[in-house]
Amino acid sequence: MKDFRYIKNVATLKLDSQKCTGCGECVEVCPHKVLSLGDKKVEIVDKDACMECGACALNCPFKALSVTPGVGCAAYIISGWFNGKDKACCR
Repeated sequence: MKDFRYIKNVATLKLDSQKCTGCGECVEVCPHKVLSLGDKKVEIVDKDACMECGACALNCPFKALSVTPGVGCAAYIISGWFNGKDKACCR
């Protein structure tokens, strides 16, 4: 899904690589392939594809990932679905 993007540099996703053990749980649950398991650690490879669903952070047993769902563009799009507003922040 590399063509699905939100506004650049707005996702609140953060990775604390010191806490990451490379278990890969977050990679498995990310719907847009934002994360990848690299050299025994997870890497953020496509942050602009993050829709801030929070699945990665909720499934990380070591709390290496954090995201604030409902703050960025994904929240705007979902709100638009319910309120009939234009989803202009999506490209």
